[in-house]
Amino acid sequence: MRKTTCLMAAGTMLAAGFFAGCETFEGHEGAVIGSAVGAAGGAVIGSAAAGSGNRGTGAAVGAVVGGVAGGVAGDQLHDKK
Repeated sequence: MRKTTCLMAAGTMLAAGFFAGCETFEGHEGAVIGSAVGAAGGAVIGSAAAGSGNRGTGAAVGAVVGGVAGGVAGDQLHDKK
């Protein structure tokens, strides 16, 4: 049941990124894509690294850290094109 909860949380965060209104990020599409991918990856890694008692917290923290890091990296890589 815990794994399902973590996957639902990660999916919700990913969907929120897509529905946030990408048109407001004109010229920063790489940041949007990077944030979504980083949040999903961070949630998975955070959930796995947290241990059995704190998987939800680990997924949430991982999603935030991964989203920020992915957004910065995606924006920087997109600007180089």
